[in-house]
Amino acid sequence: MILDRFLLTDQVAVVTGAGRGIGAATAVALAQAGADVVVSSRTEDQLREVAAQVEAAGRRALVVPADLSDLDAVAGLAQAAVDEFGRLDVVVDNLGGSMPRPFPHTSPRFLEEAFHFNVTTAHALNRAAVPLMLESGGGSIVGISSVMGRVSGRGFLAYGTAKAALAHYTRLAARDLSPRIRVNAIAVGSVATSALDIVLADDGMRTTMEQVTPLRRIGHPDDIAAAVLFLASSAGSYVTGKVLEVDGGLEQPNLDLGFDDL
Repeated sequence: MILDRFLLTDQVAVVTGAGRGIGAATAVALAQAGADVVVSSRTEDQLREVAAQVEAAGRRALVVPADLSDLDAVAGLAQAAVDEFGRLDVVVDNLGGSMPRPFPHTSPRFLEEAFHFNVTTAHALNRAAVPLMLESGGGSIVGISSVMGRVSGRGFLAYGTAKAALAHYTRLAARDLSPRIRVNAIAVGSVATSALDIVLADDGMRTTMEQVTPLRRIGHPDDIAAAVLFLASSAGSYVTGKVLEVDGGLEQPNLDLGFDDL
């Protein structure tokens, strides 16, 4: 059955930024496909709620509250997976983000912080995970990039640059780690998560965003989780070094932040 290729029966996954939004939806989706899941973010209460959903799907969850901007903490998730579940097969680098800023207020330090949070943390986890994944025969790494890594929008200099770097990191790491470990990413469009709460609460702004998006809607975290499952499972076994665009068809930003011209 073709649907069997989407199963992750008895595999083990690590998902960062798993307390809510895309990370939470992804952790639950992987569990529903048969995986045990290590979930990590700053907020333990949110992680406990996600863990309950993982367990409701009949799988085990390990909750690891941590400041994942700490490279030792994020790298430690790989060994935690093996210590708790005995193996590691899938890594989802969902940690990331950066607040929009006009060009004059985007300091070199702010740019470096965006790169650290979106790229360096992913590399720290992946580097720790790879030897452990190879012990289980191989595996799959999925990064969460953004449409802003390939289109230009005012105010997204730091975030877009970091996400573009993550996209190319994906291509380069895939060459380094093939054939036993596949590395892919998802370029995410506007998704209804807490990061967009303020925007989506404004009916006018939401309507504008939907009208600019070819599919005429804002994405749902499950849209991204389904794409992660494809890339992580054997359904995507002939895919590596690719950035899958799950963005409603966007070819330009669908949100005007209102920053003035210089």
